Amino acid sequence: MALGLWCLLFTIYSAYCWWIIGFGGAKWIEGWKSSIFIGLVSLDWNAEQIRMYVLIFWLASLVYFVIAIFRPELRLI
Repeated sequence: MALGLWCLLFTIYSAYCWWIIGFGGAKWIEGWKSSIFIGLVSLDWNAEQIRMYVLIFWLASLVYFVIAIFRPELRLI
């Protein structure tokens, strides 16, 4: 996969995470909508729990993104 597409996909994912963490997205998807945007495990989570979950996965994705920039063979897509 081209580096440009790799960066574009991560930018889109980062915008989604940023919306959930900082701009009220967690409050908006609270309840049944969270199962669509996050997964079935989040059905009964409140906004703070959703924010924490997204933050942890965003940080893990950031580490993976930086590593895969320098080692293209580690990209799964």
